[in-house]
Amino acid sequence: MPETERLILRPLTGDDFADYAAMLADPEVAGGLAESVGGSPADAWRSLAMFIGHRQIRGFSHWALIEKSTGRFVGRAGPWQPHGFPGLGVGWCLARPHWGKGYATEAARAAVRHCFTVLGASEVVSVILPGNRRSVAVAERIGHRHLRDLTYRGRRVHLYGQQAPPA
Repeated sequence: MPETERLILRPLTGDDFADYAAMLADPEVAGGLAESVGGSPADAWRSLAMFIGHRQIRGFSHWALIEKSTGRFVGRAGPWQPHGFPGLGVGWCLARPHWGKGYATEAARAAVRHCFTVLGASEVVSVILPGNRRSVAVAERIGHRHLRDLTYRGRRVHLYGQQAPPA
């Protein structure tokens, strides 16, 4: 399993459902996601199943982020490229009690590195909703820059990204 200094990055599973649903039940968490997700348990179930299915179809997906010091689920992050997405993406979503600890940046850096070194990507992008200053800050800390604005799934979004480092 991949790890960072403070996190274990492991595949999402059905056992993560209760923690995942609690995270998405927070309107501030769900409202910041470019992938429109509701806050009901049924919405969380569909979202979790989507990430697990993405791993089956593409061979990669977001990981569950587990805090090493406590063993607690703190969120999800990782590589991502569903149908219609504007490139190989990296995304992150953390439960609000874990905001401000640097976990999103730590996990997103690991995801970008994975995209370049394991998946062989030449570019990695992130889709961020306008007004989501926290995600813009994470994107900039991991080396992304604003590329352009576009419409994704009927919503106006910012596309951030970066090229692979020179070999």
